[in-house]
Amino acid sequence: VLIHQLSKAKSQQPFKKNKGGEPQCASFHPNKPFLFVATQQHVRIYHLVKQAMVKRLITGCRWISSIDVHSSGDHIIVGSLDRRLAWFDLDLSSTPYKTLKYHERGLRSVGFHQRYPLMASSSDDGSVHVFHSMVYSDLMRNPLIVPVKILKGHSVTKKLGVLSFVFHPTQPWLFSAGADGKIILFQDM
Repeated sequence: VLIHQLSKAKSQQPFKKNKGGEPQCASFHPNKPFLFVATQQHVRIYHLVKQAMVKRLITGCRWISSIDVHSSGDHIIVGSLDRRLAWFDLDLSSTPYKTLKYHERGLRSVGFHQRYPLMASSSDDGSVHVFHSMVYSDLMRNPLIVPVKILKGHSVTKKLGVLSFVFHPTQPWLFSAGADGKIILFQDM
């Protein structure tokens, strides 16, 4: 894992050893000096200032493909190639709060919308599933996860479907990119 500091044009390797396997993906905490590094089966949370591991999340997945951190920083979602989407509440436990298995094939990308209470997952089955994912500021209330819509428009090419997606920063729109060479904008969710 290398961290690049663009303002100083420097790179650093904060951790010399790759504990637990080869990194699959990584994400920063929105307002704390934490780095989430996903290996094949676990997510490790590192404190960048102390350069130490804070927590290890046990996903129950065989092969992690993507990770995203909620804008509050208290929740993360992990997508895996064995069709699972694992939701973690970092204040509760190191095991998933909820595991969803809606897709027919492996997940390629998962993500939260930065402004709206939306979450989505894209898969090799050629679809994107959109969920209403309300996170409450009251710690006594559990997050609300409700399936909203299944977006289809990509064809499966060589067993690959929707490879990636991204939410529009200010609108409830979603851009998806598929193995069929198309980029599609979905705007009526």
